[in-house]
Amino acid sequence: MNRQTAIVWTSVIGIITNVVLVGFKMLVGVLAGSIAIILDAVNNLTDVLSSVVTIIGTKLAARHPDEGHPYGHGRFEYLTTLFVGLIILATGIMALIESIPKILHPELADYSWATITVVVAAIITKLILGWYVRRAGKRFSSSSLVASGIDALFDAVLSFATLIGIIVTLVFHISIDGILGGLIAFFIIKTALQVLLEASNDIIGQTADRDLIRKLKKQICTFPEVSGAYDLMLHNYGPSDLIGSVRIQIPDHLTAREIHHLTREISQRVYTKFGVDLTIGIYAENKDDLIHHQIKERILEVINQYPEIRQMHGFYVDDDRKLITFDLVVSFGYPNRTKLKSRVIRELRKTYPTYKYLLTIDSDIENE
Repeated sequence: MNRQTAIVWTSVIGIITNVVLVGFKMLVGVLAGSIAIILDAVNNLTDVLSSVVTIIGTKLAARHPDEGHPYGHGRFEYLTTLFVGLIILATGIMALIESIPKILHPELADYSWATITVVVAAIITKLILGWYVRRAGKRFSSSSLVASGIDALFDAVLSFATLIGIIVTLVFHISIDGILGGLIAFFIIKTALQVLLEASNDIIGQTADRDLIRKLKKQICTFPEVSGAYDLMLHNYGPSDLIGSVRIQIPDHLTAREIHHLTREISQRVYTKFGVDLTIGIYAENKDDLIHHQIKERILEVINQYPEIRQMHGFYVDDDRKLITFDLVVSFGYPNRTKLKSRVIRELRKTYPTYKYLLTIDSDIENE
């Protein structure tokens, strides 16, 4: 079963399950006069709508690239998750509005053993559904399914709270129905805000997974010609569509033909193993001789005086042009990179005045 089909079928199962729960909960809630159970049913109704939206979003995301969208339509899934979050938020706000009168003017609901049976069945069903949907979401990298699964697990918790309220009413003849409704509303709103935050981060673009970065670099550096991998950038055009770039450090004696074969082989292996389409640039590395090694070590001594500099890479000494090039990585929070660059060059000119310097200040995009 491919990814799209799996997501659709998981959503269909969620729709069928929630429709059944809505029917039973709404009937029991109306008969018992319980706002908590009715709001629980409404929450399940939004789950139905969320699953429908997930199916639509998955279908749209699977459309092939076109002239206007050369990287495909994978980000439709993030828009779907955003819409699901808005649905959940609207439900929470409405639930809170409905609960306030019940809190101010509590009334005893008419519960029965049939009511308890339905609520217990709903708790068990939602626990199973939440586990299943969330597991499928992680397996197929679907943020919409993960959000729906988490929402279902919250539903189970809230239904359990409703069950506690029923027991309190039957045993102590005290109505906490409105309080439970407000509690349900609070958790619905909290879940919605979490879903909206995650969806917004995916749409805006966020730092790539650190573990994936480490694995990619490790794979690239398995090639004997590669002594380092730097400036790795990944762009997410959908949960399963990663495009990126990286610079590798290789000996300066390699020919264009050898570099061509090397970079093509690296790209192919990375795509096969990780599904990441990489564009590869290069840093030339001086041959391992004492003079160049001493120059690099002395420059590192200067660089290490600046705690805001996290890394130096891409170091190369061009003896013919009397030019030293390298990149410095600083944190995003550092305020004045131009001033830092000037200070470093001034210090280096004191040490090696006969050389010119070409250095680039990089942001810590890898966040390692």
